Amino acid sequence: MEATASSKFSNVDEYGFKRSEKFDYKNYGTFMDNYLKTLTRRRIKWEAILQQNPDLSVISPKIKRYIRKGIPGPYRADVWMKITGADEAKQRNPNLYRSLLNIEHFNKEISDSISIDLPRTFPDNIHFDSKKERLFNILCAYAHHNRDVGYCQGLNYIAGLLLIVTDDEEKSFWLLKHIVEKIVPQYHSHNMANLLRDLAVFRELVIRRLPAVNRHVEDLGLPYAVIASKWFICIFAEVLPVETVLRIWDCVFAEGPKIVFRAALAMFITHKRAILGCEDIAALANLFRDTMIQDSIVTDCHSFIEAMFSLRLKRSELESLRKVAVLNGK
Repeated sequence: MEATASSKFSNVDEYGFKRSEKFDYKNYGTFMDNYLKTLTRRRIKWEAILQQNPDLSVISPKIKRYIRKGIPGPYRADVWMKITGADEAKQRNPNLYRSLLNIEHFNKEISDSISIDLPRTFPDNIHFDSKKERLFNILCAYAHHNRDVGYCQGLNYIAGLLLIVTDDEEKSFWLLKHIVEKIVPQYHSHNMANLLRDLAVFRELVIRRLPAVNRHVEDLGLPYAVIASKWFICIFAEVLPVETVLRIWDCVFAEGPKIVFRAALAMFITHKRAILGCEDIAALANLFRDTMIQDSIVTDCHSFIEAMFSLRLKRSELESLRKVAVLNGK
């Protein structure tokens, strides 16, 4: 049965990523049989939306609902550009990206750091070697543009996935700028102040919603920074299956940073039993590092997104917890 299921699918996904040896072809096949039909229906609905509202100037409740159900791949890059305001920003400053690439005397330490990270960026993607020069351009241009951030590990994964989706350097640059400055500001600065704050906020959200899980994690001694830093820094890129990440990003671009917390909480809630079943820190670390990020729960992106939005999380709660974390020096 396993061989039959796997024969239906390539060992490389639609974005060029090699599937791991542990990939669950059987469950994935069941999921995809239904998901492909759903994608076809959504594409037809999105065609109608974009004909009626090509600028997406207002995210109505209907559009928000459609975004949560997933933006079809052929429309994703342009929809992201519009709903974030990145397209409008690009039009206001059309020469910015090219002018940044032409700056001389760039910081050699930063360019060397970027060059070192290029081979580490999506080595399991069969198409990415041809994109690495373009990724270098995007990261160098952004480091020129935002000297406070420069370059930080994690930006390579975000920019790399943007490039895979858009296949366009300039769009990737503008979307990267939006993420770093609007979605996760000061996550990638030298002191990572807001990352530390938001990890403290995430811990408090787990305490409030899953107290038994939090006690178990803390009794075993695995810090939240070890568990979730990459989730937040990379917004789940190079963490979860690509289709799931893109579905999360659809919502992040439409609704903002609250979605990152929703996704992180969903990781805990959907794996509650597995977390509580870990008997020592090694088993727990392995669960978060390996098992959880490729199991059928996260591969079924539709069900995972539904789990995200089954949570009650108000912006006011998030802002209140952030203020407390700042006062506590997090």
